[in-house]
Formats: sequence, structure tokens, C-alpha cells
Amino acid sequence: MTPDLSLIPPLGEPRPQPVPTAVESTLPNGLRLVLVPRPGVPLVELRLRVPFAATTATDAALHTARGAVLSGAVLLGTTSHDKTAVAQLLQGHGAEISVATGPDRLLLATTLLPAGLAPVLGVLAELLTGATYPDGEVEGERDRVAEQIAIALSQPGVIAREALAARRYGDHPYAITLPAPDLVSAVDGDALRDLHRTRVLPAGSTLVLVGDLDPDAAADAVAAALGEWTGAGHAVEAPPVPDLRPAGIELVNRPGAVQSNIRLGGPAPGRTDPDLPAVRLANMIYGGYFSSRLVENIRENKGYTYSPRSSVDHQAAGSSFLVEADVATEVTGPALLETWYELGRMALLPVTEAELDGARRYVLGSMALSTATHAGLASTLSALVGAGLPPGWLAEHQQALAEVTVEQVQEVSRRYLASTALTAVVVGDADRVAEPLGALAPVSVRPGAPQ
Repeated sequence: MTPDLSLIPPLGEPRPQPVPTAVESTLPNGLRLVLVPRPGVPLVELRLRVPFAATTATDAALHTARGAVLSGAVLLGTTSHDKTAVAQLLQGHGAEISVATGPDRLLLATTLLPAGLAPVLGVLAELLTGATYPDGEVEGERDRVAEQIAIALSQPGVIAREALAARRYGDHPYAITLPAPDLVSAVDGDALRDLHRTRVLPAGSTLVLVGDLDPDAAADAVAAALGEWTGAGHAVEAPPVPDLRPAGIELVNRPGAVQSNIRLGGPAPGRTDPDLPAVRLANMIYGGYFSSRLVENIRENKGYTYSPRSSVDHQAAGSSFLVEADVATEVTGPALLETWYELGRMALLPVTEAELDGARRYVLGSMALSTATHAGLASTLSALVGAGLPPGWLAEHQQALAEVTVEQVQEVSRRYLASTALTAVVVGDADRVAEPLGALAPVSVRPGAPQ
């Protein structure tokens, strides 16, 4: 029986993005503090973001290797407690600190019970000012990380990401997304202690607390715990990215591969650029969600791939528009042709009002969902504040999305989604895919890992 779609009520208007009530201050040591009281759920989310970019392409490989080990080794003990005692102190207040490094930042994050704010901040202060990096345990951590990276670098998706970054960024530090395992294996405790002393700095860092807290009491607790965190200098940001747009297709040979990994990437507007709202909606219509044109074409209609997608990603020194599709080897050429065709259609033909409305509702709904929880709001604010934006940016961006027109989507698509603006990389079996790809554009082949 066919359902009567007329019985489905129409969608309502998207709800306005609430502006978080944020209390901001800066400690004398330069640490920026953002407190967002959110009663109702007896939890507090903590995000400490420390700028941690490599400063030059020359030191990027070594810095990335040391950072990968530091993210685990910083929890191996302090001058006052060994790693077991640190874990027990945190767990007594419902907390477990996770540490991660990326191209731009070192991030320490945890969830905790409100009553444990002061003790957990005390443990955090120990890690920031007194992490010991014991040599024997650092060796175990670096061996574990090196093994994980070696495994990751054998995966075709990772190979494709590495190749695209190297081709897009050239000599910029962003060209290196994963360190070489041999560099990781050479990291020792002295290297980590030196890296911590020179790069884990309060000036330029941001601490975001969201949850069931009193702003005045929380600010006092932060000042008492982290006021003694000091260091010479200011946190380091990455240099601006170069505008490299190499022509043709780079094919990374993976003999015997049954799939090809297609990756396209190019510049996108940053969070403060007035073009960003229109580009976000253009991305959604093109390949940003399941109802997109790319999914309908190469997944639903042609069956070339299971999960093609596009995205707008932000890094401190430059934002990116990215396209990804993993396809069967025998349809590599046709899949890339259709991917480019849909890019051209975005630039040459206006999208429909229905497409724009669907994309807008999806983006606004996703924003609301991502900030509905303490954890989601804390992570979002940490990224925004770390990029120099105020918490009110969320509401301003929502209003800007609501005002985007069909004409604006087409105009930004011409500039940011044009195939000529994107760097192309394919990982696959060169014996089988080089010829069909060569019918689309010049192909340069470089060796890669065998399957």
C-alpha cells in the first residue's frame, strides 16, 4: 500500500541557534578562559587547546613525530604522581583525560563531576607543569605509536590523504599528516621534555568549561590551579598556506588494488569569510550529505561507490574543500568523470530552491544537534575560540546561512568547486587505471605501497 504523503505534516522553521552565555577572562599568564554555565545535567566538560603547529616545513616531520608520542606520554606521570596515581585521582571524580595532537593544536579533554572541578584542575596543572616523561615508559609509548603509524600508512585511504596533502601544500608543514615510523622510534624522554617546555605554553592557549558550574567559583578554581603554569614565549601558529594548484592527476601506484581512492582538494573560505555560508550549502548540495548530487549520481544511479562525500574543513592557516570516493578499479575513470561533471553542473547551472532549502535545513539542524550536549558545545566552542572567534559566532553564522540565495551558491561554486581549482590524487593499480584516467587529464605516476 502506497503511503499518503499528504498526511505528513510540513517541516517547521529551524529553531534559532541559542547564543551561549559565556563568561570570558584571561589569566595573567596569558591563558584565555571561557566559562559557559549550563545547569540541568550534573557534568562539566573541559577542553584545553594549546596551539601546537610546526613552524616550518623543515621541522614539521620531527615535530609531528614528537607530538604523536607526547600525546600519550604526557600521562605517564608527574613529579608528584606516577601514571597509576594520576589515573586514580582523575577517576575518583568521574574524569579521564584524553590527549590528542593535530596539525594546529594539542587538545586535552575530559568530562567530570562538578564537585571534582578543583581536584581535576589540580591534576591538569601537574601534567602541564610537572610531566616527567620517564625514559623507560616513553620507549614503550613510542614503540606503540610507531607500530600504529606503520599500520596506518599501509591503508589506501591514509596513503591517499598523505598524497593529497603533499601535493597541495608542498613545503608547508600541513604537507605532513603522519610522521615516519623511524622518526617516531627515535623519540626519547629528553626530546619530549624539551618539546613540552618550549611548546606547551599558556600564552595563546584557551580553556573552555561547559556545564553545571558557577562562573565565579570556576574562575577562582582555574586561577588557583593554573595560575602557576608559566613559560617563556607565546604559543605558535602555522604560517599561511601556499596557493598551489598543480594540474593533472597524480596517480599513486598500488599494484593489485581492487579499489581506487579518489581525492580532490582545494582552498575554501575561512570561518570569518563572508563566502563561507554559501560554500557550506554548496558543499552539502554537491556531496555533503546522503541527499546530495554526488551520492545520487555515483552511488544510487551508477553504483560506483558506497560512500562518496565532500566536506569543508578548517585549519588555522587555511580551510579546504575536499572530495572523497573509493571506487572499484574498473570504474575509476568513469567515477572521476562523473565527480567532475557534478562539480561543473554546480558552477554552470543554478541549484533549485528545494535543494537549497534541504541543504540549509540539514546544516542548521546539524549545528543544533552538535551543540545540544555539554560535550558538543564544549568542543565547538574550543574550536571557535581557538580560531579567535566569539561564542556568538554560532548565532551569526546561522543567520548568514538563512540568507544565502541560489545565485550566491552558484557564484561561490564557480570559484571554489570548479575542477580547475582542485588538486587531484588517485591511489590505485596504475596498470589498470592510468590509461582511462589519462583520457581525462595528464597523469603522473609515482610508486606506492603494494596491496
